[in-house]
Amino acid sequence: MNIIAVDNNVAGTRIAVIVSRFNQSVTSKLLVGAQDELLKCGINEDDLTIVWVPGAHEIPVVAKAFAQQGYDAVVAIGCVVRGETAHFDYVAGECCRGLTNVSLEFNIPVANGVLTVENGEQAYARAGGGKGNKGAEAAAAAIETLNVLKAIRQK
Repeated sequence: MNIIAVDNNVAGTRIAVIVSRFNQSVTSKLLVGAQDELLKCGINEDDLTIVWVPGAHEIPVVAKAFAQQGYDAVVAIGCVVRGETAHFDYVAGECCRGLTNVSLEFNIPVANGVLTVENGEQAYARAGGGKGNKGAEAAAAAIETLNVLKAIRQK
């Protein structure tokens, strides 16, 4: 039996964090959580790139650009709040689909830290409030997946 076990060290890897400026009061808190997690896991600050984009809809194309440049992983951070129209469904769904497509096309982790919530209260609860920090969780998922992929490739 083969068991792959990995640690959470990311020293020597290049990771991009893409942050939506829309709902910035929430996404800035998610970014802090992601940065803290990545720094805790040993990323060199020179290997961490953070970029702001207008909204969640723009995140996938930027994720693809980072993947094309050879980044090892991408963490996507955003916040889409349901409103009175179907806009929520289109933005959230297409963002998720786009991130999945980039991950599969380039065989790198693209962690989805884009909140899809009903209201601001739910958003703040997931941006360091009572429900934790989903930015930190997305970074942790990217790190673990990156290290699992590395371990598989070394077999």
